[in-house]
Amino acid sequence: MGGFFGVVSDRDCTQEVFYGTDYHSHLGTMRGGMAIKGRNGIHRVIHDITGAQFRSKFEDELSSMEGNTGIGVISDYEDQPLIIGSHLGRYAIVTVGFINNIQEIVRSVFSSRSGHFTEMTGGEVNPTEVVAMLIDQEDSFAAGIDRAQDMIEGSCSALLLTDEGIYAARDRLGRTPVAVGRREGAMAVTLETCAFPNLDYVLERELGPGEVVLLTRDGASTVRKPGDRMRICSFLWVYYGFPASSYEGINVEDTRNRCGACLARRDNVEVDMIAGVPDSGTGHAVGYANESGIPFRRPFVKYTPTWPRSFMPRDQSTRDLVARMKLIPIREMIQDRRLLFCEDSIVRGTQLKDTVRRLFDSGASEIHMRPACPPLVFGCRYLNFSRSRSEMELAGRRAIAELEGDAREVPAQYLDPNSQQYSDMVDRIRQRLGLTTLSYQRLDDLVEAIGLPGDRLCTYCFDGRE
Repeated sequence: MGGFFGVVSDRDCTQEVFYGTDYHSHLGTMRGGMAIKGRNGIHRVIHDITGAQFRSKFEDELSSMEGNTGIGVISDYEDQPLIIGSHLGRYAIVTVGFINNIQEIVRSVFSSRSGHFTEMTGGEVNPTEVVAMLIDQEDSFAAGIDRAQDMIEGSCSALLLTDEGIYAARDRLGRTPVAVGRREGAMAVTLETCAFPNLDYVLERELGPGEVVLLTRDGASTVRKPGDRMRICSFLWVYYGFPASSYEGINVEDTRNRCGACLARRDNVEVDMIAGVPDSGTGHAVGYANESGIPFRRPFVKYTPTWPRSFMPRDQSTRDLVARMKLIPIREMIQDRRLLFCEDSIVRGTQLKDTVRRLFDSGASEIHMRPACPPLVFGCRYLNFSRSRSEMELAGRRAIAELEGDAREVPAQYLDPNSQQYSDMVDRIRQRLGLTTLSYQRLDDLVEAIGLPGDRLCTYCFDGRE
């Protein structure tokens, strides 16, 4: 998915940009970058972080960077920030989102013979460069951002580091959050609000959907007013978001506790302990345990000092290996026990199947799984979630294909938790994973746990609703 952080300050902001960006490391594993604007222009650094932490790649270079304005980014896909020279001036840009119609935009540029793009590995075009090109076709940054938002199908939130300050733009339907913070003599902008407290920033406000502001050290002035319609990603609270962050004023960890409680209220299984698949399943498990009165335990622990996240590596064997090496079972807590695990979601189930097998090998008598969201049936069209995965590989979609013989279309009954088809789909997933029982969160319970009206949330991956 990716995340960004920016600062406009009355003093050198390099350290703040560095640490603020680092608080987004859970959102991407491919590239990390910073751009600092000082007396000698913009100094940019980009590093590959696929096998290392963001901090370890940048610490030695911080002494060479100095300036009062800066932006940083963690990206799960492309090199960022980009430095752009155009008639609007020289600026740096970072983006978060997904452009569904990128090829259409590129063809329109080529047909007018008005531009060119640098190819990335694999021959793809850098999406951030496409956004910059759209911005540069207008007479001002504000008009350019507006043009880009109008042309992009999908989502795009962005930071632009310019001579005027930092332009911060939230995507048109607010699928990703963007928040502004203040301390004396400085303003900051972030995707994750957990980046603010330890840097002494106080959350001032969140941008509305489609809103654009210009940050200077004096404040944030609105360049484009927010729209009325919002479809913020519900998966932020389920999985992506950091527990200490809040979006639309709703804390992630609190929401996960409520998700777990919802699961417990609909359950009657008899087990010896509740556990979470670390780390994102833990908050859901705590909520389940508190609601049910069944003790919370940690029969499975995660070794993180040297192992990077396993979510994004494109090679399946690498993902599986990293996931196996990180998760360590505690046989003494598993032997002859009935375990109920809460998990954020089941994407394909490849790693989960191995985890279940290892738990049984460690002596578990029963293993029950309770994902905190409904079955994933539709591939995300708006963020970078599961970019490299075919929609047909999703656990829910694959089960439908096995039951129907074809899953190019999804019969509505498979989306109804009260239908026999839905039960058959879940049982097919349960069998494949080797679980004793499997029960998913209902969509209405997830919406209730988050606390926003359903029409303000994006639930496309669960119900296909645009």
